[in-house]
Amino acid sequence: MTAATNCACPGFVNPYAADLPESADGPARGVNLGANGQTAAGLLTLVTTKTPTADGVGQADFLLVTIGANDMLPQLAKWRATGCPAACYTPAVDAVGSDISGILAAARTLRDKKPTQILVTDYWNVFADGDVASASETPAYMVWSDELTRALNSRICAAARGASAICVDLYAPFKGNGTQNPTSLLAGDGDHPNAAGYALITSTLLAATPPSR
Repeated sequence: MTAATNCACPGFVNPYAADLPESADGPARGVNLGANGQTAAGLLTLVTTKTPTADGVGQADFLLVTIGANDMLPQLAKWRATGCPAACYTPAVDAVGSDISGILAAARTLRDKKPTQILVTDYWNVFADGDVASASETPAYMVWSDELTRALNSRICAAARGASAICVDLYAPFKGNGTQNPTSLLAGDGDHPNAAGYALITSTLLAATPPSR
């Protein structure tokens, strides 16, 4: 999602930086370190070893973190094969939360106590949603994917709060209380955002950014 590879648009990292208000020490220069297919486990490795990603994090006064959906893909395969209730997916959800805690701790270390604002987003759905999913999946899938997403979101936000970061909810902007159809905000794959979706993510992140002290 961060890489914006499924949208002929700038995503949300660079627009966020460009629109960051003066009250939050903006505007800023955005550097998008998102990689298509990246997992929380993979990102943890990148920020705890000497890599260009770690170097970039060390230079960033603002960090936008969106990670964890790709870690859930094995759970979808399990659900399709034999079913995957909460007892099945909870260990994977907890692993993502643990990895995010490690990522944020590593980010603080890389920043070497310099002032850093960290915003961590959750998801509207970690899998396909909207009209695309409704046409190709069963009602049971729609219920299950929503339940898993809500569980992951809770774990992501707990990790963010534990690291004194801001958890930015994307579920409500895209889906309201869960009954809102997010199709108008999604790309043709029903999974990634389209230009309108990325614009909404940008504005949601900006609204959640506090003024500098």
